[in-house]
Amino acid sequence: MKRLIKKVIDIEKPGKTAEKILMAARAVFAEKGYNGTHVDEIANRAGVNKATLYYQIGDKDTLYANVIHQVLGNIAQDIAEAVAKVDQPEEKLKAYIHCIANAVDKNPELPPIMMREIASGGATLPRVVVEDIASVLTILIGILDKGRKGKIFAETIPFLIHMMILGTILFYKGSVPIKDRQIWLPAEVRAHDKKFKGNIGDEVARLILRAVKR
Repeated sequence: MKRLIKKVIDIEKPGKTAEKILMAARAVFAEKGYNGTHVDEIANRAGVNKATLYYQIGDKDTLYANVIHQVLGNIAQDIAEAVAKVDQPEEKLKAYIHCIANAVDKNPELPPIMMREIASGGATLPRVVVEDIASVLTILIGILDKGRKGKIFAETIPFLIHMMILGTILFYKGSVPIKDRQIWLPAEVRAHDKKFKGNIGDEVARLILRAVKR
């Protein structure tokens, strides 16, 4: 595992060939999951041979770790920077939620990959990705703790709040194509759905703040 983490760190700023491989891997992992993905298909989509793929990135495990770490590592950094720019706990929590929502918007492959991991109990989740998640949770713990001490937020379970945020965004984004195909849905259902406008981060932030405030 130490070898895997070192390889991930080494390619945080990949060159053009490595980036092309990572983009192809992200698409295949999103479509087929870890177990259904073959290195041959990733190489074909990237337009490289397997020798180049192994040289640039590494084996399937290393590819998978990098695909998720590339997204979650950036999310953790973006959240830390956004949260540091505001003072009040409510604004910090909004910044936290918006960073996650924006990351999902920019990385549509993330919902299917993460939902497969949740469904499997994290059976193939690399340690470096768990460390990324822990970094994000640490930020949330600090936000909630500051709000609790300031008598703004009630006592909560940080991991539950995180899953309320992430789960809502992932499932909403992941279910949109399913919902759009159901043309038989009653008009009143579609009418209510059309009331949702703007960034999903705004709506999730509004709901979460109502849940955590004293």
